Amino acid sequence: MIPRRIAEHVRGHNWFAVAIDFVIVVVGVFIGLQVQEWNTARQARARGEAYSARLTDDLRYEGWNYEYLIAYYKDVRENAERALAAMTDGPALSDEQFLISAYRASQYIFNETRRSTYDEMIATGDIGLIADQQLRETAFSAYTNPAIELGAEARYSEYRRIFRRVAPADVQHALLEHCGDRYVEPGDFTHIAGSINYDCTLDLPAAKIAATAAALRNDEHLLPELQLRFADLETTISNMETLNPTLRANLRAIAKDRAP
Repeated sequence: MIPRRIAEHVRGHNWFAVAIDFVIVVVGVFIGLQVQEWNTARQARARGEAYSARLTDDLRYEGWNYEYLIAYYKDVRENAERALAAMTDGPALSDEQFLISAYRASQYIFNETRRSTYDEMIATGDIGLIADQQLRETAFSAYTNPAIELGAEARYSEYRRIFRRVAPADVQHALLEHCGDRYVEPGDFTHIAGSINYDCTLDLPAAKIAATAAALRNDEHLLPELQLRFADLETTISNMETLNPTLRANLRAIAKDRAP
């Protein structure tokens, strides 16, 4: 309609009308582009808000997981220390308590990270839609922090292999059933301490317990591998507690009053 009218005005040499029509076209295009830009910005804000909510939920879980790993490996380290002391010049343990501590010293925990939101934003380039800079930086630090994965290496430790190679299957079953890890609901900060380090007894004959404890004590490789296990635990815990205090503080802040 407007192009036809402009053509008519040109043929009639009505330059003022042509100018008016031109202004109308320019203003119309400008308004159209502005509306499109506003709509695009509104959609981007909406995506950013949705991403932020999802990412905050994921990082609340990561904050819980971080604290759980620290508490869990402190319990494992405590058992490793008790077993080491009993095998060297420290306080003696009964055969049953030695067996339980030696078993718990071999344990590890591995919780899957919740990083689908972060990975999606990285893959699509939408990470910039997160308006909260601290939230962005916390996510980047949490999902690229190798310390969180270090504890999982325990599944391949030689100490763990030695313990499971020496201890009979029925003893290992009793240890798992009566003294194994207690399940902690994700997000539950109250029960992360003591999920492995609690009082328990084995429903096994005393002779079976004594024979297994003796076999472990007499294995020439167990003590040096237990010493290495203890040292690795010390390193893992120290890394998580001291090397990145800002990450831990930010995760705890996101978790708010859920953290202890």
